Amino acid sequence: SSGTDDVTAAEAYLESLGWSEETMNKLKSRYQEKFNPNVDASVKPLLQWLEDLGLSDEQVQKSVGRFPRLFRFSLENKLKPFARWLEDLGLDKPQVAKAIAKFPNMCGLSLEANLKPLVQWLEDLGLDK
Repeated sequence: SSGTDDVTAAEAYLESLGWSEETMNKLKSRYQEKFNPNVDASVKPLLQWLEDLGLSDEQVQKSVGRFPRLFRFSLENKLKPFARWLEDLGLDKPQVAKAIAKFPNMCGLSLEANLKPLVQWLEDLGLDK
């Protein structure tokens, strides 16, 4: 087979959940190499975590479609600490869910190198939490 027509297990799984062709095409075009994250190790845990945060199925599809690198991030070392940091800033769980749904690429930023210094700078300017 040619390679480009092969449906990966991840694609088959997401399609079985009813993900749209448009979302699947975005995923494949934005995922830097062949879209083939491990279903049990990456795809299912990420989708479950996003749903547990309170994202709707539509929000999950949109955010992952916008930023498929989410599948590459460790839940324990990257995504959960990011969500906890947002909560520590004073956001409640629905606000954390909304932030991740609207700006999933924020999850790719480093807390130490990018986000914490930005918040400190804003606070130094007098912006309240």
